[in-house]
Formats: sequence, C-alpha cells, structure tokens
Amino acid sequence: PTMEAAVGALAEFGIACEVGVVSAHRMPEDMVAYGRSASERGLRVIIAGAGGAAHLPGMLAALTELPVIGVPVPLKHLDGVDSLHSIVQMPAGVPVATVSIAGARNAGLLAARILGAGEGERAETLRASMRSFQKDLRDVASAKGAALAQRVSQAR
Repeated sequence: PTMEAAVGALAEFGIACEVGVVSAHRMPEDMVAYGRSASERGLRVIIAGAGGAAHLPGMLAALTELPVIGVPVPLKHLDGVDSLHSIVQMPAGVPVATVSIAGARNAGLLAARILGAGEGERAETLRASMRSFQKDLRDVASAKGAALAQRVSQAR
C-alpha cells in the first residue's frame, strides 16, 4: 500500500510506470536482472521502496545508470527509521535520492520533476503540469491561511 501513492502521483502527470516486486535479500538474482535491464526496458527513473535493512535502492543504483529514488517503508519495528538511515547513507559514487519515511507520493512527484528536466515536448508538458500543480498547492495553502485569519478575527 505504501508505494501505491507513487503510482498515483505519476498518473496525475500522465506518466506510465512499471510496477513489480523485487527483493535484494529474497530475490537477489531477480534484483540484479531488473537493475541491469532497466534502461533497456525504457525506464528513465526507478522508485524503490524498502523496509528494514533497505538495501534495494542502493543495490539498484549500483546496477544501473538511471536515477534511483529510495522510499523508506515503515515496518513493525522502528517505524522505518532504520530504512531511512540505510537508504540515505550511501557510499560515494552510488547516489540514491531519498524521500521521507512512507513518502512514496513525493517519490512520484520527484520522478515527474526528473523526467520534466529533460528536453523536448514531453518534458515541457511535464514542467507546465508541475507549475500548475504548484499553483494549486499554493492556492490551497493560501485559502487555509485566509480561513484561519477569518476565524481568529471572528473570535475577538
């Protein structure tokens, strides 16, 4: 369920994605094949959720030239803090962008920004969509501020 928010964010921007389950510890051969073939399959960004020791994002980053975004997944013990520390502490030369614990939605939004940073019509369309998204966020926050100010002034 945690990672579904990434799929939803990508869908908001009309970005198709590949969804699957790969485990660094339980499916190491599959993980290697997935990471090594990601670019050939047409992927441009990988979003990898991982809990516990959370080695998947880093291992995928070591296997591919694509950007990897790690999502620390909270588990029963430690609420994802262990995963966060594992994903964020990558060795030099193996970068992994890391979002907040259970921050799959932000991972999807970051992937959209990465894809929009390119050239061409599709990238420009993504940038325009992101500007609209940001305006909507600003409008919602402004409306909340105005509503709060009105409640406070009425309480006086």
